[in-house]
Amino acid sequence: MCLILIAWQSHPDFPLVIAANRDEFYARRTRPAAWWGQAVSLLAGRDEEAGGTWLGINRRGRVAMLTNVRAPLERNTRAPSRGLLVLSALQSAGPLGQWVTESARTAQSFNGFNLLVGEPLPAPARGVDAQLLYSCNRGPGGAENARALAPGIYGLSNALLDTPWPKLTRAVAAFACQMANTVDTDALLRLMANRETARDAELPNTGVPLDWERALSAIQIRAKGYGTRATTILTVRRDGTATFLERAFAPDAPQHFVDRRFEFVIDGTGYRAPILDSPPRGERG
Repeated sequence: MCLILIAWQSHPDFPLVIAANRDEFYARRTRPAAWWGQAVSLLAGRDEEAGGTWLGINRRGRVAMLTNVRAPLERNTRAPSRGLLVLSALQSAGPLGQWVTESARTAQSFNGFNLLVGEPLPAPARGVDAQLLYSCNRGPGGAENARALAPGIYGLSNALLDTPWPKLTRAVAAFACQMANTVDTDALLRLMANRETARDAELPNTGVPLDWERALSAIQIRAKGYGTRATTILTVRRDGTATFLERAFAPDAPQHFVDRRFEFVIDGTGYRAPILDSPPRGERG
């Protein structure tokens, strides 16, 4: 996952809105979003090579998402998959703060990551408060110093939270305008499909060749053998309704995509509604 936009407790109807692009090599085997898990059911895509995921939500409303820190010279080929952190957070039945503390003990064994885990709705019966925690194992203080985010609009790419890379600055500004109005899934999908690249003078220097810096500066990436594999729009309403839309792009023909939409009511909110899983819908981008 290489770009995540978050509206946290900043909209009157939606305590959480996420728009995210997952960028990955086209050759990496991936399973589209679906319900999976045993003890704790969760909704997410699946990385079939390492078994983890990049963004998901479970039936209790816990969300977790991750981006890699771009530092090619620091990459350890023997490090465990960072996607396993997201999976662990969603499968854990313990308090969120406890999971974050325990996971920090092994954080340095992973390649660089940014991790967001949260619970957008309070659950007094379980002693749960609404919170969204951010940690990075390459930032000041390390992953053990996870911080709670105040209500607001945030952007996360492949550097620390809110690092003003051109793609992030442009995306956050457009996202903030969207959040000032009605939450419109189609408008968010259009935002995340922007392929405009930054001018060379604006590009960060992250250790990759200039042509790659240029290609990676787009919100939606299309590069040789690499690009945006999926866009996810996740919303949680104050009444407990969660809506998860994944637009998955075909790796061999990324101009084609399939939409999968899921809607359910988070456990413990007091509401009752059927779970709605829309059948996949394919279109041409």
